[in-house]
Amino acid sequence: YPSEFLMQKITEDNQIPVHLHVSVSLQYVAGLKGNALVEFFHGNIAEVENEELRHLMWSSVLFYKTPNVEVMACVLLSTKAVYFLLDDSFIHADEHQSDFWNKENSDCENSSFHLSCCFVLKLNDLQSVNVGLFDQYFRITGHSADHIVTCLTRDSYNTHTFIQQLMAVLSLLARTPSPEPVDKDFYSEFGSKNTGKMENYELIHSSRVKFIYPNEEEIGDLAFLVAEKMDGLTNLQSLNILLYVLAFQVNHVEGSAQNTSSLQPKTLILTSSDLFLFDEDYISYPLPEFAKEPPKRDKYQLADGRRIRDLDRVLMGYQTYPQALTFVFDDVQNEDLMQNLTLDHFGE
Repeated sequence: YPSEFLMQKITEDNQIPVHLHVSVSLQYVAGLKGNALVEFFHGNIAEVENEELRHLMWSSVLFYKTPNVEVMACVLLSTKAVYFLLDDSFIHADEHQSDFWNKENSDCENSSFHLSCCFVLKLNDLQSVNVGLFDQYFRITGHSADHIVTCLTRDSYNTHTFIQQLMAVLSLLARTPSPEPVDKDFYSEFGSKNTGKMENYELIHSSRVKFIYPNEEEIGDLAFLVAEKMDGLTNLQSLNILLYVLAFQVNHVEGSAQNTSSLQPKTLILTSSDLFLFDEDYISYPLPEFAKEPPKRDKYQLADGRRIRDLDRVLMGYQTYPQALTFVFDDVQNEDLMQNLTLDHFGE
Protein backbone atom coordinates (compact mmCIF):
# COMPACT_ATOMS: atom_id res chain seq x y z
CA TYR A 1 0.00 0.00 0.00
CA PRO A 2 -0.48 2.18 -1.87
CA SER A 3 -0.32 0.29 -5.18
CA GLU A 4 0.64 1.99 -8.42
CA PHE A 5 -2.89 1.49 -9.79
CA LEU A 6 -4.48 3.06 -6.69
CA MET A 7 -2.14 6.08 -6.87
CA GLN A 8 -3.01 6.64 -10.52
CA LYS A 9 -6.75 6.20 -9.95
CA ILE A 10 -6.88 8.61 -6.98
CA THR A 11 -4.82 11.20 -8.89
CA GLU A 12 -7.23 10.96 -11.86
CA ASP A 13 -10.28 11.30 -9.61
CA ASN A 14 -8.85 14.34 -7.79
CA GLN A 15 -10.47 16.93 -10.05
CA ILE A 16 -13.00 19.53 -8.98
CA PRO A 17 -16.01 19.79 -11.34
CA VAL A 18 -15.35 22.93 -13.41
CA HIS A 19 -18.82 24.44 -12.88
CA LEU A 20 -18.60 24.45 -9.08
CA HIS A 21 -16.75 27.04 -7.00
CA VAL A 22 -14.59 25.93 -4.08
CA SER A 23 -12.42 27.67 -1.51
CA VAL A 24 -8.63 28.06 -1.62
CA SER A 25 -8.14 25.24 0.91
CA LEU A 26 -9.97 22.72 -1.28
CA GLN A 27 -8.18 23.99 -4.39
CA TYR A 28 -4.95 23.12 -2.58
CA VAL A 29 -6.19 19.56 -2.03
CA ALA A 30 -7.21 19.27 -5.69
CA GLY A 31 -3.67 20.24 -6.69
CA LEU A 32 -2.10 17.26 -4.90
CA LYS A 33 -0.98 14.25 -6.94
CA GLY A 34 -0.02 10.66 -6.20
CA ASN A 35 2.16 10.21 -3.15
CA ALA A 36 1.61 13.79 -1.95
CA LEU A 37 -2.14 13.09 -1.80
CA VAL A 38 -1.69 9.91 0.26
CA GLU A 39 0.75 11.67 2.61
CA PHE A 40 -1.72 14.56 3.00
CA PHE A 41 -4.43 12.04 3.94
CA HIS A 42 -2.29 10.35 6.59
CA GLY A 43 -0.87 13.59 7.95
CA ASN A 44 -4.06 15.66 8.17
CA ILE A 45 -7.18 13.51 7.90
CA ALA A 46 -6.71 9.85 8.90
CA GLU A 47 -7.66 9.07 12.50
CA VAL A 48 -5.71 5.81 12.95
CA GLU A 49 -2.26 4.92 11.74
CA ASN A 50 -3.02 1.71 9.87
CA GLU A 51 -6.01 2.83 7.79
CA GLU A 52 -5.72 2.90 4.00
CA LEU A 53 -7.16 5.43 1.57
CA ARG A 54 -9.19 3.48 -1.00
CA HIS A 55 -11.25 5.97 -3.00
CA LEU A 56 -11.54 9.71 -3.66
CA MET A 57 -14.49 11.59 -5.17
CA TRP A 58 -15.58 15.22 -5.51
CA SER A 59 -19.29 15.72 -4.96
CA SER A 60 -21.91 18.16 -3.71
CA VAL A 61 -23.19 17.07 -0.30
CA LEU A 62 -26.25 17.79 1.86
CA PHE A 63 -26.56 17.23 5.62
CA TYR A 64 -29.81 16.16 7.29
CA LYS A 65 -29.56 18.98 9.85
CA THR A 66 -29.08 21.64 7.10
CA PRO A 67 -31.14 20.40 4.14
CA ASN A 68 -31.05 23.72 2.27
CA VAL A 69 -27.27 24.15 2.11
CA GLU A 70 -25.59 22.23 -0.69
CA VAL A 71 -21.81 22.35 -0.32
CA MET A 72 -18.89 21.03 -2.34
CA ALA A 73 -16.83 18.31 -0.65
CA CYS A 74 -13.88 16.07 -1.27
CA VAL A 75 -15.12 12.63 -0.22
CA LEU A 76 -12.39 10.25 0.95
CA LEU A 77 -13.16 6.60 1.65
CA SER A 78 -10.70 4.68 3.82
CA THR A 79 -10.74 1.25 5.45
CA LYS A 80 -12.09 2.88 8.66
CA ALA A 81 -14.36 5.80 7.72
CA VAL A 82 -15.83 8.12 5.12
CA TYR A 83 -14.34 11.63 5.36
CA PHE A 84 -16.05 14.72 3.95
CA LEU A 85 -13.58 17.56 3.53
CA LEU A 86 -15.67 20.75 3.39
CA ASP A 87 -15.29 24.44 2.69
CA ASP A 88 -14.74 26.42 5.88
CA SER A 89 -17.34 28.88 4.54
CA PHE A 90 -20.00 26.17 5.04
CA ILE A 91 -19.94 26.79 8.80
CA HIS A 92 -20.99 30.42 8.29
CA ALA A 93 -23.65 29.63 5.68
CA ASP A 94 -26.34 28.88 8.23
CA GLU A 95 -26.54 30.33 11.73
CA HIS A 96 -28.46 27.26 12.98
CA GLN A 97 -25.33 25.16 12.66
CA SER A 98 -23.59 26.35 15.81
CA ASP A 99 -24.58 23.18 17.69
CA PHE A 100 -23.82 20.96 14.70
CA TRP A 101 -20.30 22.29 14.08
CA ASN A 102 -18.25 23.00 17.20
CA LYS A 103 -16.45 25.99 15.80
CA GLU A 104 -13.02 26.67 17.25
CA ASN A 105 -10.15 28.80 15.98
CA SER A 106 -12.59 31.50 14.88
CA ASP A 107 -9.78 34.06 15.33
CA CYS A 108 -7.96 32.47 12.37
CA GLU A 109 -10.39 33.96 9.84
CA ASN A 110 -8.17 36.90 8.87
CA SER A 111 -4.89 35.02 8.95
CA SER A 112 -3.10 33.38 6.03
CA PHE A 113 -4.41 29.94 7.03
CA HIS A 114 -7.09 28.38 4.85
CA LEU A 115 -9.16 26.05 7.00
CA SER A 116 -11.31 23.14 6.01
CA CYS A 117 -13.59 21.29 8.36
CA CYS A 118 -13.74 17.52 8.06
CA PHE A 119 -16.91 15.55 8.79
CA VAL A 120 -16.16 11.93 9.73
CA LEU A 121 -18.59 9.02 9.42
CA LYS A 122 -17.04 5.84 10.82
CA LEU A 123 -17.85 2.66 8.91
CA ASN A 124 -18.77 0.93 12.18
CA ASP A 125 -21.55 3.51 12.65
CA LEU A 126 -22.94 3.00 9.16
CA GLN A 127 -26.45 1.54 9.05
CA SER A 128 -27.82 1.98 5.54
CA VAL A 129 -27.15 3.43 2.11
CA ASN A 130 -30.10 4.64 0.00
CA VAL A 131 -29.43 4.89 -3.73
CA GLY A 132 -31.50 7.57 -5.53
CA LEU A 133 -33.43 7.21 -8.77
CA PHE A 134 -31.21 6.34 -11.74
CA ASP A 135 -28.13 6.45 -9.48
CA GLN A 136 -28.06 10.27 -9.55
CA TYR A 137 -27.34 10.48 -5.81
CA PHE A 138 -27.03 8.34 -2.68
CA ARG A 139 -27.67 8.88 1.03
CA ILE A 140 -25.49 7.46 3.80
CA THR A 141 -27.26 6.96 7.15
CA GLY A 142 -25.60 6.48 10.55
CA HIS A 143 -27.16 6.13 14.00
CA SER A 144 -28.43 9.72 14.48
CA ALA A 145 -29.59 12.82 12.60
CA ASP A 146 -26.02 14.14 12.72
CA HIS A 147 -24.87 11.14 10.72
CA ILE A 148 -27.00 11.45 7.58
CA VAL A 149 -25.31 12.76 4.44
CA THR A 150 -26.45 12.79 0.82
CA CYS A 151 -23.87 12.86 -1.98
CA LEU A 152 -25.33 14.52 -5.08
CA THR A 153 -22.98 13.01 -7.66
CA ARG A 154 -25.38 13.80 -10.55
CA ASP A 155 -23.54 10.98 -12.28
CA SER A 156 -24.48 7.28 -12.27
CA TYR A 157 -20.88 6.19 -12.91
CA ASN A 158 -19.54 8.03 -9.84
CA THR A 159 -22.37 6.66 -7.70
CA HIS A 160 -21.80 3.10 -8.89
CA THR A 161 -18.02 3.30 -8.36
CA PHE A 162 -18.36 4.67 -4.82
CA ILE A 163 -20.94 2.02 -3.84
CA GLN A 164 -18.67 -0.75 -5.18
CA GLN A 165 -15.68 0.60 -3.25
CA LEU A 166 -17.77 1.02 -0.09
CA MET A 167 -18.99 -2.59 -0.28
CA ALA A 168 -15.41 -3.80 -0.74
CA VAL A 169 -14.20 -1.83 2.31
CA LEU A 170 -17.15 -2.98 4.46
CA SER A 171 -16.22 -6.58 3.67
CA LEU A 172 -12.99 -6.04 5.60
CA LEU A 173 -14.80 -5.06 8.80
CA ALA A 174 -14.95 -7.63 11.56
CA ARG A 175 -18.47 -7.53 12.94
CA THR A 176 -20.33 -10.05 15.05
CA PRO A 177 -22.33 -12.28 12.70
CA SER A 178 -26.07 -11.77 12.52
CA PRO A 179 -28.30 -14.51 13.91
CA GLU A 180 -29.30 -17.10 11.33
CA PRO A 181 -32.29 -15.79 9.35
CA VAL A 182 -35.53 -17.74 9.42
CA ASP A 183 -36.45 -18.95 5.92
CA LYS A 184 -39.16 -16.74 4.50
CA ASP A 185 -41.26 -17.09 1.41
CA PHE A 186 -41.22 -14.38 -1.29
CA TYR A 187 -44.36 -12.56 -0.15
CA SER A 188 -43.39 -12.22 3.51
CA GLU A 189 -39.88 -11.19 2.45
CA PHE A 190 -40.88 -8.28 0.22
CA GLY A 191 -44.50 -7.46 1.01
CA SER A 192 -45.85 -5.57 3.97
CA LYS A 193 -48.86 -7.47 5.32
CA ASN A 194 -50.57 -4.23 6.40
CA THR A 195 -50.43 -2.37 3.09
CA GLY A 196 -49.84 -5.05 0.48
CA LYS A 197 -47.24 -2.72 -1.06
CA MET A 198 -43.89 -3.88 -2.35
CA GLU A 199 -41.01 -2.48 -0.33
CA ASN A 200 -37.88 -1.03 -1.87
CA TYR A 201 -35.25 -3.56 -2.90
CA GLU A 202 -32.85 -4.20 -0.05
CA LEU A 203 -29.46 -5.82 -0.17
CA ILE A 204 -28.08 -6.63 3.27
CA HIS A 205 -24.30 -6.68 3.13
CA SER A 206 -22.23 -9.16 5.15
CA SER A 207 -21.30 -6.22 7.42
CA ARG A 208 -25.06 -5.84 8.13
CA VAL A 209 -25.23 -2.48 6.33
CA LYS A 210 -28.39 -2.21 4.21
CA PHE A 211 -28.13 -1.06 0.60
CA ILE A 212 -31.58 0.12 -0.46
CA TYR A 213 -32.49 0.64 -4.12
CA PRO A 214 -35.67 2.29 -5.48
CA ASN A 215 -38.31 0.03 -7.01
CA GLU A 216 -40.77 0.59 -9.86
CA GLU A 217 -43.35 2.09 -7.52
CA GLU A 218 -41.18 5.15 -6.99
CA ILE A 219 -41.31 5.90 -10.72
CA GLY A 220 -45.06 5.25 -10.63
CA ASP A 221 -45.50 7.74 -7.78
CA LEU A 222 -43.43 10.27 -9.69
CA ALA A 223 -45.51 9.75 -12.86
CA PHE A 224 -48.71 10.24 -10.84
CA LEU A 225 -47.33 13.47 -9.34
CA VAL A 226 -46.31 14.76 -12.78
CA ALA A 227 -49.76 13.91 -14.18
CA GLU A 228 -51.35 15.92 -11.35
CA LYS A 229 -49.25 18.95 -12.33
CA MET A 230 -50.47 18.60 -15.90
CA ASP A 231 -54.03 19.37 -14.73
CA GLY A 232 -55.20 15.85 -15.49
CA LEU A 233 -55.06 16.43 -19.27
CA THR A 234 -52.98 13.31 -19.73
CA ASN A 235 -54.02 9.75 -19.26
CA LEU A 236 -51.73 8.29 -16.58
CA GLN A 237 -51.37 5.05 -18.55
CA SER A 238 -49.96 6.92 -21.55
CA LEU A 239 -47.62 9.09 -19.45
CA ASN A 240 -44.01 7.99 -19.71
CA ILE A 241 -41.13 9.59 -17.87
CA LEU A 242 -38.44 9.64 -20.53
CA LEU A 243 -35.70 11.31 -18.52
CA TYR A 244 -34.94 12.06 -14.87
CA VAL A 245 -31.74 13.99 -14.25
CA LEU A 246 -30.33 16.17 -11.46
CA ALA A 247 -29.22 19.41 -13.05
CA PHE A 248 -28.67 23.09 -12.32
CA GLN A 249 -30.76 26.02 -13.47
CA VAL A 250 -28.50 28.93 -14.43
CA ASN A 251 -29.52 32.34 -13.08
CA HIS A 252 -27.40 35.18 -14.40
CA VAL A 253 -26.57 37.74 -11.71
CA GLU A 254 -26.94 41.19 -13.27
CA GLY A 255 -25.05 44.24 -12.10
CA SER A 256 -22.14 42.28 -10.64
CA ALA A 257 -18.52 43.13 -11.38
CA GLN A 258 -17.98 39.91 -13.34
CA ASN A 259 -20.45 38.18 -15.57
CA THR A 260 -21.32 35.65 -12.88
CA SER A 261 -24.13 33.16 -12.73
CA SER A 262 -25.61 31.28 -9.80
CA LEU A 263 -26.54 27.62 -10.13
CA GLN A 264 -29.82 26.49 -8.59
CA PRO A 265 -30.08 22.70 -8.08
CA LYS A 266 -33.13 21.33 -9.87
CA THR A 267 -34.55 17.95 -10.87
CA LEU A 268 -35.40 17.90 -14.57
CA ILE A 269 -38.13 15.51 -15.69
CA LEU A 270 -39.02 15.03 -19.35
CA THR A 271 -42.24 13.35 -20.45
CA SER A 272 -43.53 12.81 -23.99
CA SER A 273 -45.50 16.08 -23.77
CA ASP A 274 -43.91 18.30 -21.10
CA LEU A 275 -40.65 19.47 -19.54
CA PHE A 276 -40.65 19.98 -15.75
CA LEU A 277 -38.24 21.42 -13.20
CA PHE A 278 -38.77 20.29 -9.61
CA ASP A 279 -37.21 21.29 -6.31
CA GLU A 280 -36.51 17.88 -4.77
CA ASP A 281 -35.72 16.99 -1.16
CA TYR A 282 -32.77 14.61 -1.52
CA ILE A 283 -32.04 14.12 2.18
CA SER A 284 -35.29 13.60 4.14
CA TYR A 285 -36.83 10.68 2.20
CA PRO A 286 -37.24 7.84 2.92
CA LEU A 287 -37.76 8.81 6.57
CA PRO A 288 -34.96 7.68 8.92
CA GLU A 289 -36.08 5.33 11.69
CA PHE A 290 -35.53 7.91 14.45
CA ALA A 291 -37.58 10.67 12.73
CA LYS A 292 -40.39 11.81 15.02
CA GLU A 293 -42.38 13.72 12.39
CA PRO A 294 -42.52 13.96 8.59
CA PRO A 295 -40.29 16.54 6.84
CA LYS A 296 -41.54 20.11 6.55
CA ARG A 297 -41.71 19.99 2.75
CA ASP A 298 -42.81 17.49 0.12
CA LYS A 299 -40.25 15.40 -1.72
CA TYR A 300 -41.08 17.09 -5.04
CA GLN A 301 -42.15 20.72 -5.46
CA LEU A 302 -42.91 22.01 -8.94
CA ALA A 303 -40.68 24.94 -9.91
CA ASP A 304 -41.54 25.24 -13.61
CA GLY A 305 -43.35 23.27 -16.31
CA ARG A 306 -43.65 23.86 -20.07
CA ARG A 307 -45.29 22.02 -22.94
CA ILE A 308 -42.96 20.53 -25.52
CA ARG A 309 -45.25 21.86 -28.26
CA ASP A 310 -44.36 25.40 -27.09
CA LEU A 311 -40.63 24.71 -27.39
CA ASP A 312 -39.19 26.95 -30.10
CA ARG A 313 -35.51 25.93 -30.13
CA VAL A 314 -32.73 24.43 -28.00
CA LEU A 315 -29.35 26.18 -27.85
CA MET A 316 -26.32 24.09 -27.02
CA GLY A 317 -23.03 25.33 -25.60
CA TYR A 318 -19.76 24.15 -27.14
CA GLN A 319 -18.01 23.27 -23.90
CA THR A 320 -17.41 19.69 -22.81
CA TYR A 321 -19.24 18.12 -19.86
CA PRO A 322 -21.18 19.56 -18.11
CA GLN A 323 -23.18 20.65 -21.13
CA ALA A 324 -25.20 23.88 -20.99
CA LEU A 325 -28.60 23.79 -22.67
CA THR A 326 -30.92 26.74 -23.21
CA PHE A 327 -34.58 25.97 -23.89
CA VAL A 328 -36.41 28.78 -25.71
CA PHE A 329 -40.20 28.61 -25.48
CA ASP A 330 -42.82 30.63 -27.39
CA ASP A 331 -44.29 33.66 -25.63
CA VAL A 332 -47.73 32.08 -25.60
CA GLN A 333 -47.58 29.89 -22.49
CA ASN A 334 -50.24 27.57 -21.15
CA GLU A 335 -52.76 29.04 -23.57
CA ASP A 336 -54.37 27.23 -26.46
CA LEU A 337 -54.40 29.84 -29.23
CA MET A 338 -57.22 28.30 -31.27
CA GLN A 339 -59.44 28.05 -28.23
CA ASN A 340 -58.95 31.77 -27.49
CA LEU A 341 -59.81 32.73 -31.10
CA THR A 342 -62.95 30.65 -30.93
CA LEU A 343 -64.06 32.35 -27.72
CA ASP A 344 -63.29 35.84 -29.05
CA HIS A 345 -65.01 35.50 -32.41
CA PHE A 346 -67.88 33.11 -31.86
CA GLY A 347 -69.49 34.18 -28.63
CA GLU A 348 -69.27 32.60 -25.18
